Amino acid sequence: MARLTVNNQPIELRLPGDTPLLWALRDAANLTGTKYGCGTGECGACTVIVDGQAMPSCTLRLAEAEGRNVTTIEGLSSDRSHPVQQAFVAEQAIQCGFCTPGLVMAAAALLARNASPTEADITAAITNVCRCGVYPRLVRTIERAGRILRGEERGVPLPAPAVSTTPVL
Repeated sequence: MARLTVNNQPIELRLPGDTPLLWALRDAANLTGTKYGCGTGECGACTVIVDGQAMPSCTLRLAEAEGRNVTTIEGLSSDRSHPVQQAFVAEQAIQCGFCTPGLVMAAAALLARNASPTEADITAAITNVCRCGVYPRLVRTIERAGRILRGEERGVPLPAPAVSTTPVL
């Protein structure tokens, strides 16, 4: 059994220690915002923040996450009010959306340690793969999120996510 904190909530997971954190989050904790991409930690789709660091959850084993603090896209904000989320929408840096949670988490981790990153800082920190090619907008997006975090710009309130009442079969 692994004990860790996920999105500021202590949880216990009864899974083998070699289970990738990605699958523990998706299958056992029902936090499906973190996506499976490559399974080798290269693409960044599964990025979560572990003790303040952006990490691929597909290569981090549950035993390695024991006792650590994990933040998923669901824990970044409950109402999409995080500056990175607001900037992604404002800069139209979302295409298909599959890689977006990983990109948002990598950007949030960068801005938590450096609220004024240079373009070089951003390109060095954000190594995620986006098949739709939002890269030209990523630097602007992260710079804008930094301005919002620093209080130099107001964020744009986003509507609450729609909740479907249609049963899933």
